Amino acid sequence: MSEQEKQALSAKYNPQEVEENRYQFWLDGKYFEAEGKDSKKEAYSIVIPPPNVTGRLHLGHAWDTTMQDTISRMKRMQGYDVLWLPGMDHAGIATQAKVEAKLKEQGTNRYELGREKFLETAWEWKSEYADFIRSQWEKLGLGLDYSRERFTLDDGLSEAVKEVFVKLYEKGWIYRGEYIINWDPKTKTALSDIEVIYEEVQGKFYHLRYPIKDSDEYIEIATTRPETMLGDTAVAVHPKDERYSHLIGKKVILPITGREIEIVADDYVDREFGSGAVKITPAHDPNDFEIGNRHNLERVLVMNEDGTMNEKAGKYEGLDRFDCRKQIVKDLEDMGVLFKIEDHIHQVGHSERSGAVVEPYLSTQWFVDMQPLADAAVEMQQTEDKVNFVPDRFERTYLNWMDNIRDWCISRQLWWGHRIPAWYHKETNELYVGKEAPEDSENWVQDEDVLDTWFSSALWPFSTMGWPDTDSDDFKRYFPTGVLVTGYDIIFFWVARMIFQSKEFTDVKPFNDVLIHGLIRDAEGRKMSKSLGNGVDPMDVIEKYGADSLRYFLLTGSTPGQDLRFHWEKVESTWNFANKVWNASRFSLMNMEGFTYEDIDLSGEKSLADKWILARLNETIGHVTKNNEKYEFGEAGRHLYNFIWDDLCDWYIEMAKLPLYGEDEDLKKTTRSVLAYVLDQTMRMLHPFMPFITEEIWQQLPHEGSSITIAKWPEENPAFDNEQAVNEMKRLVSIIKSVRNIRAEVDTPMSKQIKLLIQTESAVISTELEHNRHYLERFCNTSELEIAEKVSVPEKAMSSVVTGAELFFPLEGLIDFEKEIERLENELAKWTKEVERVQKKLANQGFVSKAPEHVVEEEKQKEKDYLDKQAKVKARLQELK
Repeated sequence: MSEQEKQALSAKYNPQEVEENRYQFWLDGKYFEAEGKDSKKEAYSIVIPPPNVTGRLHLGHAWDTTMQDTISRMKRMQGYDVLWLPGMDHAGIATQAKVEAKLKEQGTNRYELGREKFLETAWEWKSEYADFIRSQWEKLGLGLDYSRERFTLDDGLSEAVKEVFVKLYEKGWIYRGEYIINWDPKTKTALSDIEVIYEEVQGKFYHLRYPIKDSDEYIEIATTRPETMLGDTAVAVHPKDERYSHLIGKKVILPITGREIEIVADDYVDREFGSGAVKITPAHDPNDFEIGNRHNLERVLVMNEDGTMNEKAGKYEGLDRFDCRKQIVKDLEDMGVLFKIEDHIHQVGHSERSGAVVEPYLSTQWFVDMQPLADAAVEMQQTEDKVNFVPDRFERTYLNWMDNIRDWCISRQLWWGHRIPAWYHKETNELYVGKEAPEDSENWVQDEDVLDTWFSSALWPFSTMGWPDTDSDDFKRYFPTGVLVTGYDIIFFWVARMIFQSKEFTDVKPFNDVLIHGLIRDAEGRKMSKSLGNGVDPMDVIEKYGADSLRYFLLTGSTPGQDLRFHWEKVESTWNFANKVWNASRFSLMNMEGFTYEDIDLSGEKSLADKWILARLNETIGHVTKNNEKYEFGEAGRHLYNFIWDDLCDWYIEMAKLPLYGEDEDLKKTTRSVLAYVLDQTMRMLHPFMPFITEEIWQQLPHEGSSITIAKWPEENPAFDNEQAVNEMKRLVSIIKSVRNIRAEVDTPMSKQIKLLIQTESAVISTELEHNRHYLERFCNTSELEIAEKVSVPEKAMSSVVTGAELFFPLEGLIDFEKEIERLENELAKWTKEVERVQKKLANQGFVSKAPEHVVEEEKQKEKDYLDKQAKVKARLQELK
């Protein structure tokens, strides 16, 4: 932006006005596009956790992506060739459910449409919601490289999915078989173990008596799912249970059905639990399935895929499973078989997508043998090539899951997704697995099922870069990626799977770091949900307070790994911070009219305020850079906030008004130079947190370059280090604050001049304060100011102790004498308490021996300071009494 194009900042900060059209400016400038193979810069990459194309982004997405944007913006400013790759996930079950609901509203369904027409409808859905998601990314200000955007069903990723499936099949690590799986009767598809959410439910224990054939005896069993008894094929007891040893091998009559089933002995049975006898239903329970395999038991499936009872359920055919339960309980009671019902609280699996109660169900599915993949990934964690978890405690979470891995059911009975690359011969039923159909494809039928969504998502960090083409420019340059940012709730779903697939197919980790964050909860700590009605739409927050305020709140409101509570009041306070930045910048710019980047000259003689603010800038750059690189955005934000609000706005800008409003042109130029430089560097530090307002302000400041997005990240300048200036300013601020506090106590407004006496500990401090007398006179508004090692203190005067000096404020009838004594006694109690605390700490040999030397030295310095202040207050009290 040229000097002629600049317009003054609006009198009032309006985030909607500031943020409007700014994103398009960034896109037009191609500031977010990675430079690619010809770049001389070091590459840094992040792949976005792809949101589902099922609707609006929520606050969790906003939090997650804001952290990534903060990282990528800082890296870009640090001189890296940054690729932040966007994309979306087809979300098999979730999207199909949404599309089917839409079709239902239109009076049709997928079966009436047929597979091809249904998929056309699903792609239309994807197009509509992909545009919607992009518009939300724009609102948040995310610096994404849209030229490389990917979708989990696009051609390149589909090629990667087929490559992985075929290679794992050829290794024998993908197989097809009949097993008990988690079945969702609502969506009529298989689920993996981690797609099942267990909830505590109030249920019942039903105690039944199964009669022994040709005997008056019976055997007691208990079940929580009496409807499954229709599929019982045995009763099992422990082989060493003497109560039942005489019954092993005998038959029992299965009530209602009249079928004869055998009593078998199996070590799995717990003799101490219940009656010590259990019903075995191999087609409806995973443990029973294993027992059935050991004893060659028949598998009797009594339910349909939609959770209704099938023809093998006899007279209950057609009933919903829960209606069947009610009816069968009544019938068993009438028969005298059911003799006791107990209340029973237990964990019941629910579908993570549909919410339906999951049914353990016998089904032929495709599985991944997880053990070899998990072993290789775990072994990698023992090397220098390990993935770094932040916070590191989540590595144990990851390893625990990998150590207890189970085979992964990867087939889903859906139409929306990657269709399994397997074909069956129409006549021989021979199985063929390949990336393409067999040559005589007319004689083969492709498997109807699709792959679990997480199968393609597991390849995301490298499939998006062009793999399986390992010569792809982006794959060679940007993989492995720098960091993955995600929530702790999908370590199993996604993080683990990306790691083991990357290790298997690229032989390296997919990312150097995994930054784990928590969940966003409401102000009371509850999880946000539709049922509670406590969800917050990030777009609503942006509409009210702007994206910058939302971003800063999300970034600074929590530490890595911890949950974040949403408070509207805290978002409002971040808006107040942005408003403070705006107003301070506006004032500064009003005093820089005609001042250009070339006019900035920091070589002139500087005031104490100039030296101090440059030193504090240096310290802040160090803190912000270090904490950002550790992903401690909350701590980085705290340093930024304190520097901007306290140091820059409340002190430096106020002190800068003295030379800016003065007549000395050299001092004016130096002050303008320092102000321009500090604001420029501050906007750069703040930019990853608040990109919109910082770009707006930076464009108005004297600067070089077309956008703050590609401006150089601030670096500490050793020439600005100035401990003396920091200490002098600290003393000055302490004096001014003390005077303001005293004024408040005696109800004396700042507009009224006062007499101030400052008694110093040394001539050095006296000289220092004399040198800065103009600040004291201006900010204390004194009629008389005396600075000396010994001053004549009036009998009645307010006093305050600061490090290195004692202040006296002659009262001259402004305050009650007794109240001043009371105030001093309170101050004495305060310093006495501090002395006791620090002395107790120093008397603790455990602390003195174990703490670092500088920490112990700091405590000793505090003791000296507190004792000094205590003594001065005592002396003043003695004078007054």
